Amino acid sequence: MKASRFFNSFKFAMQGIGSALKREQNMQLHVLAAFVVLAAGVWTGLSKSEWLIVLLLIGGMLALEMMNSAIERVVDLASPDIHPLAKEAKDIAAGAVLVFAAASAIIGLLIFIPKWF
Repeated sequence: MKASRFFNSFKFAMQGIGSALKREQNMQLHVLAAFVVLAAGVWTGLSKSEWLIVLLLIGGMLALEMMNSAIERVVDLASPDIHPLAKEAKDIAAGAVLVFAAASAIIGLLIFIPKWF
């Protein structure tokens, strides 16, 4: 693999992140929530293992939201007209984000609440 192709892959990935941040309202909300959680983690004084969990959850949430957005774009491109299978694919991808967000919130509460009370 050429070095230029390798470094271009990072450039394209950063463009994808920028596109998601610019165009996706839910991505912006997740980034805002991530900053709140990071601030709460600093304020709370999380342990190293707790930080690892929190960072994995934040990274997973952001990555899954971007995958959902990518699926929505591909479905819209492949099926510009309303189609039941296109709707189902988009709904399933959104459902995956919701499941991970709910699990992340529960894990976050399990980490933070004992430290606050």
